[in-house]
Formats: sequence, C-alpha cells, structure tokens
Amino acid sequence: MPESTPSPTELLELFQRAQAAFTDRVDAVEPGQWDLEALPGWTVADLVAHLVGEAHWVPGLLAGEPLDDVAARVPAGTDALLGEDPLTAWETVADEALAAVAAADLRSGTVHLSRGPTPAWEYVDELTADLTVHSWDLARATGGDEELDPALVRAAEGLAARLPGDGVPGLFAPPVELPDGASPQQRLLARLGRRA
Repeated sequence: MPESTPSPTELLELFQRAQAAFTDRVDAVEPGQWDLEALPGWTVADLVAHLVGEAHWVPGLLAGEPLDDVAARVPAGTDALLGEDPLTAWETVADEALAAVAAADLRSGTVHLSRGPTPAWEYVDELTADLTVHSWDLARATGGDEELDPALVRAAEGLAARLPGDGVPGLFAPPVELPDGASPQQRLLARLGRRA
C-alpha cells in the first residue's frame, strides 16, 4: 500500500460510512421516483441496481475468486437485482459486502478485475468512491440530501486523481468546468463529470 493510502482500518470505516450514506438515500426514495432519470440512460432503479450488483461482486472478488466465477453468480438486470423491495435488496448485499471487506487482507491482498490483478485496498477505495458519487447522483435525482460527508469526499479524491484527464468512456465522463471558489465537493463532482 502506498504511504498516502488510508490504513486497512480507515478503509473499512470509510467504506462503511459510504454504504450508510447510500442506504439513507435509498431509504428516502419515494414510490413514484424509481423511474426518474438518475444519469443519462439510467433510472433511479437502474442506479440502485448498479450498486446492488456491485456489492454482489465484493465477497467473491475479495476472496480471490476468478472474475468469471463471481460473474456467474450475480443476477442480471434491474428487476432481478432489486426484486420487490429495493431497500432490502441493497441492505442484504451491503451487509455481505461489508463483512467481506472487514475480513479481507486490504494491506497486501489482490482481486482479479477485468483490467487485471488489482490491489485489494485499491478496489475497496474505488467502491467507496463509487458509493459516494452515486449517493449524490441519487439525491440529485430524487430531491434528497446532496451534501456529502467531507471525509468521503477526501477519500474519493484519490480515485479522481488516478483517472485519465479525459475520463473513462462508459464509466466516468470527462471533467466539467468549475466556478471560482468551488468547494471540495464541487471539485470532486466536476472531476467525475457531474455539474453540481
């Protein structure tokens, strides 16, 4: 782990905080809001399903399983991922993912991702950043609380700093311009292609 990386204990705490922040925003979604647009081409339901699906991957990947083996167990499609109760679907897999992070070797472990072997700490760092920015996306789409935890914003800056200058096609839009005097949250969101 690079010296600037949070310790395994800090990584776990930040991941747990990011999960809790996302849970609060899922819990606040009103029945009529699931079909609202959250991101281009994604409804609120699709966004929550994305995080549910991502959480399904965590235990197997952190246990060192091959990518294809883990993929074979993850449900496909928004309806299959969310079922009848999206909040329960999210909370169930979030608990499993948190337990896996708590048990993982975040200092020297490796996970097998589509881009190749990746340090476990980097994977958890990316999950935390994804939860953080999608908490904002969900709040923005549903009129919820858009204020992000400053500690999570600082943690997500690590991922933002590792991204190519023009974003990652299909994952992160190119950065957008910032107003003068932008806050750390605004700078993070702009780096990840969001207009706050």
